[in-house]
Amino acid sequence: MALPPLTAEQRAEALKKAAAARKHRAEIKADLKNRKKTLSQILKAAEKDEALAKMKVQSLLESLPRVGAKTAALAMEEIGISPARRIRGLGPHQTAELIKRFG
Repeated sequence: MALPPLTAEQRAEALKKAAAARKHRAEIKADLKNRKKTLSQILKAAEKDEALAKMKVQSLLESLPRVGAKTAALAMEEIGISPARRIRGLGPHQTAELIKRFG
């Protein structure tokens, strides 16, 4: 599906919105890494936060202290979460299992 043509103002606004969402996700990941927030708090916040809901689960898990790409990928595989899954797409059992393992 082709994107509709945007005016210069619409494009600038979309770029500004995307940059704000990336900055917000980076702040959340830093809070998680520095233990200012827990995984369960972030998963709960993602229910209402659009930018956070669009973050990939793999990226979120890799932000946890002492969790790298391999650990995150292995845990996601064991739980049955696709590597492309976003936080919004997690089911209740998957969310509960992530909190149980990393919470």
